[in-house]
Amino acid sequence: MSKPTTIRAVVPHVLMADLAEPFAYSQAWYRRRGAMLVEVTTAEGITGWGEAFGPPELTAPVVAWLAPLVVGQDAMAREAIWQALYNRLRDHGQRGLVVEAISAIDIALWDIAGQATGLPVHRLLGGPLRTEVEAYATGFYRRERDDHADYLAEEAAQRLSEGYRWLKLKTGWGLAEDIALTRGFRAAIGPGVGLMIDCNHAYDAGTAIAYGCAVADLDIAWFEEPVPPEDLDGYLEVKARQPIPVAGGEAAFARWGFRDMIVRRCADILQPDVAACGGISELKKIADMASAFGVRVNPHVWGTGVAMAASLHLLAVLPDNPPGLFPRPPLLEFDRSPHPVRDEATTMPAVSAEGRVRVPEGPGLGVAVDRAALRRFAA
Repeated sequence: MSKPTTIRAVVPHVLMADLAEPFAYSQAWYRRRGAMLVEVTTAEGITGWGEAFGPPELTAPVVAWLAPLVVGQDAMAREAIWQALYNRLRDHGQRGLVVEAISAIDIALWDIAGQATGLPVHRLLGGPLRTEVEAYATGFYRRERDDHADYLAEEAAQRLSEGYRWLKLKTGWGLAEDIALTRGFRAAIGPGVGLMIDCNHAYDAGTAIAYGCAVADLDIAWFEEPVPPEDLDGYLEVKARQPIPVAGGEAAFARWGFRDMIVRRCADILQPDVAACGGISELKKIADMASAFGVRVNPHVWGTGVAMAASLHLLAVLPDNPPGLFPRPPLLEFDRSPHPVRDEATTMPAVSAEGRVRVPEGPGLGVAVDRAALRRFAA
């Protein structure tokens, strides 16, 4: 006889929508945006939701391939399922699409566990250390218009009016232009607003060092992905030869992908993404490992309300690093770029007038999925 938490079905949902106005980061233009949500259902009818970071049309087939290995298993056996899935494709998928697919399944299993016990995920993780998190607004991409600097100032004014007090600027357009844009952006937002820079690994080490030194006086909280993720020696060089704290890790996978970054101290701030690095189970392991080495963790977040909720539960339990009377708690990345699927398919947390977001208190992830929107955006 099956248990109430026996997994009955694992279904990937590929969702896609055209954008009214395309935008670009340093590596590509976005003209459509999508998501890949995973629905896991138990014999009792509990439904858990997960999400994969990555091209939806590529991660969904991996989930479909893994599904027969999951169906019939106990949904509460999250660790056993994670190890079985990873080991089954270890020879072929130690990073990238396979780990992203496992991430989505793992998040859904945590959602089920919370619903089965009546507890929010952060309670299952041993928390919370905090019940709300300050958010920073990600956006500030390039649009198909010539007045890029003016557009950045307009978007900044809008985000500040919404309550955000931390903004992350996208760079990677060329050294001279990036220096000018960064200086103009800081002048537009003023000295009291937190500022991060993300070039999405557009530079080599020498260019990243030149940029960091040129804008070092602008009070930048971190310099994200200065060089390609494979170039750990480049990370070390950038970290040593310019003064802005270095962040990275959204393109690293599982504990083994972060091990060398931590041991070699390649970054001041690690940014595992819960929908990419292996899910809630694995991000917690990565954060604990980083804490033992005194390395800060501030998760990368990019997706729908499912990935956002999973990240909030983790942010609730991540310790201040370093601890003390005047802590520097992690921030929540809140993507403000256009994303119709995100806005309509799932509930999203509200940002207060003070730029803060409450950690969900409902059972599981505490996020709702609109099935009508799933049908509307189905690809």
